Amino acid sequence: MTRAILVTGAATGVGAATARRLAAPGVALLLHTRRNEAGLAAVAEEARAKGAQAETILADLVDPATPAALVAAAVARFGRLDAIIANAGFADRTAAMDLTDEIFARSTEPMIAGFLRLARAAAPHLREGTDPRIVAVSSFVAHAYRPGFPLFPASAAAKAGLEALVKALAIELAPTITVNAVAPGFVRKDAGAHVALSLAGMPDRTQWIPLGRIAEPADIAAAIAFLAGPDAAYITGQVLHVDGGLVM
Repeated sequence: MTRAILVTGAATGVGAATARRLAAPGVALLLHTRRNEAGLAAVAEEARAKGAQAETILADLVDPATPAALVAAAVARFGRLDAIIANAGFADRTAAMDLTDEIFARSTEPMIAGFLRLARAAAPHLREGTDPRIVAVSSFVAHAYRPGFPLFPASAAAKAGLEALVKALAIELAPTITVNAVAPGFVRKDAGAHVALSLAGMPDRTQWIPLGRIAEPADIAAAIAFLAGPDAAYITGQVLHVDGGLVM
């Protein structure tokens, strides 16, 4: 085994594409999702077909005990931990003035506090790993605000907080561990996946994208895999926008 990696939110979309991208002989993957057991199992099988060792685990990151449990499971199963990909999350378009405390916490708790708990639990093990990396998945929603543009107030607050933690952790965990974020733009969803942004009554989203197309999950996974690998050794504290030019 050359590398052990924990990927949260790996059952569909960007998380699943990241698992497929990272899968290779000598790589061990602990793949997490909240409840999509069948989807996660399918991704694990794809990873194994590429020669990787893949294990799965179901858990809810809203539970404060979950991040440490995920890290402990990875170390118990693989004997090491070299990288974590914090991808779990969802989009919420509830208007800011309609947000209750409960709805707001549903976005911020797993994405901000959950990420901090994950990094805190993983850091001691990552320091002993090879090319130790933390990569968080943010979103364009923390950066794009304009009239007529879809807004995601709770998600935007959660992702902005996530990015702030990325920058703080990059300083605190240097020089051993690099910490970065990837901020995707509009990404094609898997069939049957949760969709927060309905196309009904909306203009074509590609009008906002200079490259003229919606991203494929694999586009985002390529950037995540780069930041999680040895070639990104001199990059830390950064937010890499992979959005076709949506945010400039």
